[in-house]
Amino acid sequence: MNPNEQSAIPNANPVGATAPAATAPAATNVQGAGATKDDDKKAVKAAKKPGVISTQDSLQVSQIRDGMLIMKDGTFRAVVACESINFDLMSQTEKDGVEYSYQNFLNSLYFTTQILVRSQRVDIGPYLQRLADIRRGQDNMLLNVLMDDYMQFIDILSQEANIMDKSFYIVVQYASVESIENAVAQSKGFFKKLFSSGSADATVTKIDRATYDKAVTEINNRVDLVVNGLFQMGVHSVRLDTKELSTLFYNFYNPDTAVHEPLADFSKVTSLYVQRGEGTPPPPQEAR
Repeated sequence: MNPNEQSAIPNANPVGATAPAATAPAATNVQGAGATKDDDKKAVKAAKKPGVISTQDSLQVSQIRDGMLIMKDGTFRAVVACESINFDLMSQTEKDGVEYSYQNFLNSLYFTTQILVRSQRVDIGPYLQRLADIRRGQDNMLLNVLMDDYMQFIDILSQEANIMDKSFYIVVQYASVESIENAVAQSKGFFKKLFSSGSADATVTKIDRATYDKAVTEINNRVDLVVNGLFQMGVHSVRLDTKELSTLFYNFYNPDTAVHEPLADFSKVTSLYVQRGEGTPPPPQEAR
């Protein structure tokens, strides 16, 4: 992978969110608004306090749109989800064909890609709930007893055995000359921003229409090349759209919450950004 380009997957490198970095509140002095000198002193004192470091300050994604990830350094990413094939059950001739196709696929790539294998624990709860609903509709006592035994067996098995599910992705990226220079400049000050007080101003990624249109065309061509190369190996793949990309990152950063609280529909979202509320956060509680 090119060291001048940043990764789009959280397990490889920190990535971004759509929220801008928070800034410290500015001190204001409004005459005739009922403010006293003590209030003005408190406001000035609060403005001098360093801002609280937010997790979003270390993320590198600026925006998700048109099925692409727009990074803060001006580079672009697209994610292709792939199905798995059972290589062990193939004959030797089929294995040789897959290996030869994979070799040709790698040789056909003229750009940097990232292969991601994600492992996550399977949640058996919805399956058990569906079985319980079916059982309540059964009048046969023998079937009810058998379903109770089966549900108990599945529940015990899921608790004792760590049942995992694997997902496979290929990250396709595009970077112009200007974005590569920005990536090098940002990488030099990454740890400085990571451990800063959070009082820096929010950065805005500016991309002109010509650069964006060229990136969309290039990303589409590269995704088509990847999908066709995977198809030659018998691997079916599909490009993730905007909502699927958002859901992917939501599941990455909220693995426990995403199971019970999936990402809401975009049409019902009323705010574009998640911003920090007013006031100071409560101090962390000491562990007992």
